[in-house]
Amino acid sequence: RRRSRGALADRPLSTPPLAWTPEVERATAHLYERVRTVIPPVEWPTMAPTIHAINELKRERNAVILAHNYQAPEIFHCVADVVGDSLQLARDATKVKADIIVQCGVHFMAETSKILNPEKTVLIPDSRAGCSLAEAITAEDVRLLRDRFPGVPVVAYVNTSADVKAEVDICCTSSNAIAVVESLNAERVIFLPDQYLARYVAAHSKVQIIAWKGACEVHERFTGDELRSYRAIDPAVQIIAHPECPPDVIAEADFTGSTAHMIDWVRTRRPKRIIMVTECSMADNVKAELPDVEFVRPCNLCPHMKRITLPKILDSLINLTEEVTIDPAIAARARQSVEWMIHLKS
Repeated sequence: RRRSRGALADRPLSTPPLAWTPEVERATAHLYERVRTVIPPVEWPTMAPTIHAINELKRERNAVILAHNYQAPEIFHCVADVVGDSLQLARDATKVKADIIVQCGVHFMAETSKILNPEKTVLIPDSRAGCSLAEAITAEDVRLLRDRFPGVPVVAYVNTSADVKAEVDICCTSSNAIAVVESLNAERVIFLPDQYLARYVAAHSKVQIIAWKGACEVHERFTGDELRSYRAIDPAVQIIAHPECPPDVIAEADFTGSTAHMIDWVRTRRPKRIIMVTECSMADNVKAELPDVEFVRPCNLCPHMKRITLPKILDSLINLTEEVTIDPAIAARARQSVEWMIHLKS
């Protein structure tokens, strides 16, 4: 039977001391093998005790950690139980059997997990981990768009708040945005909030896209000139980009796709040298798996993703902070748009 949050909080814990001991070294040796190409040996003793404590405490709490592809390698490879892009994390959130979900990502991702798991405790290690896209539009904005374009279906990128998701017809991620838009069988579709993903969808679909003017603060900083300078140095370098990037960046890329599609592309092609035009921790995570691939890194870090750290994850598990809550009426409406996305065949 599912334990209440109060019962979970009252359970005695046996968190290991945060010290680099022979026991911790032995217990985490297999984890270091996963990240040895991206985390120097001198840094591992400072991380391993916290990693060990998190993994022990997960079992005691009956907790599961979901981590986005942009999380740092010590989180992605060493404490996460489920990893992926926003679509994969949303799908896997529906399969979680644990009492507690710890979302290692940004706040809208934790909200999505809570929307799909209303009876579970969902924690985010730092509630300040926001998103420029989610902050670019409000529920009131969506209602005004519906008034201005009556009868036109509304698609919301999953990078939006629960309030916004409750006002739209269906959600999408960069993995399935084109499929979602085309599934509506409409001549025109309102697409929000990412203007660059909207342009990408419009370029690959016959549907007329009415776009909002939001942008990702990480991806919008990349430029086509920047990528051309890398090609001038090495014409053979492969460039793959996220569709949240501006059009001049997409034009320079050899492949464009979601974080999951980018990772699959590298796994399949195994290029000698590659530039992944997205949040740069993802290159570290792929490098850990594919040490033979050389990553050239025009690095833009997401300040929100980097708010999630090992000490904060441990604190979240010990104290059950910070819990994500959503008004049940909002969550019920948002659940419809998220579940439609999840169950769409794409």
